[in-house]
Formats: sequence, C-alpha cells, structure tokens
Amino acid sequence: MVNARSTGTSEQSKDDSQSSSDYETGLSDDEQLDVRIWLRLLTCANLIERRVRKNLRDKFDTTLPRFDVLAQVDRSPNGQPMRELSRRMMVTNGNITPLVDRLVEDKLIKRDPSPEDRRVQHIRLTAGGKRALDEMIPAHVSWVNNLIANLDRDNASQLYALLGELKASIQTAERDED
Repeated sequence: MVNARSTGTSEQSKDDSQSSSDYETGLSDDEQLDVRIWLRLLTCANLIERRVRKNLRDKFDTTLPRFDVLAQVDRSPNGQPMRELSRRMMVTNGNITPLVDRLVEDKLIKRDPSPEDRRVQHIRLTAGGKRALDEMIPAHVSWVNNLIANLDRDNASQLYALLGELKASIQTAERDED
C-alpha cells in the first residue's frame, strides 16, 4: 500500500482536504494500519449515515431507526417474531419495543400473536407501512449511490470484495476467541 505522504503534492492535497472529516489522518505513519483501517471505515460509515439520516428527516419526516425497522420487517412479508427483528437489527428486545410501539401507533406495522405461542408477537407491515417504505427505498438507494458515485466502478467492486474478506477475517477472529 502506498503512503499518501510519499506520493507527491496531489495526493498530499487530497489527504489534507480529507483531514477535516477523517479521524485516521491524525494518526502517525507508524501507528497500526489495522487501527487506521478501522477508523477510516467508521468515518465512511458515519458520513454516509449522517447524510441518510438528514435526508430521511428532510424528505420523509422519519428517522433512520424507523426506516431500518420497516425495511427489516419487509424482509418477512408474513411477519416475524420480535426476537428475530431484534436479532436482525442487532439490538435487544427492550431497545426495539418502544420503536415498534410507535410504528404500531402510526399504523405502519402490525403485531399479531403467534398461533403456536400467544406470548410471541409477529410483526408485519401494514398496507400504509408498505406504501411508505416503497416510497423511501428508491430515495435511500439513490442517496447512497450518489454518495459513492465518484468512486470508479472497478475500485468500488474491488472495495466490496476486500470488505467481504475483512468481514470473513473478523468472523474467523470472533470464532477463534469464543
């Protein structure tokens, strides 16, 4: 990997323009590459998330967590148990319940008791929830596409593949630690 500081003035200027939003640029060259990669990933994720949050608020008067719940519920048209929704969203039932309660009040999702176990609630979209999500998804895709549009398509494909390798590496490390 080539260090931006050693590649000349154009790369240095590019690096300087990023420093206001990239926390990893404050690290010295001798700090671990792994930490710099992690910080760069966090920075990119935070920049994308900040824009998506703003756009959802401005265009649809909603929040990213509400959008995320609707999108996850949509993946199971016949409904899914709350515990499955919590697992998919990587949060506890306690964290997701108030959000689900508000979405039920807004008539965007519906709770149905499980026929097998009345203690289990299955969550599914209402017709209004499906309409709202169907309007938000193309906009969401467009926003993310626009944010990444300046990245060459071959580089984007390579980045996707590399992130897949990183994900596999992390999952292997987690298994090894357990």
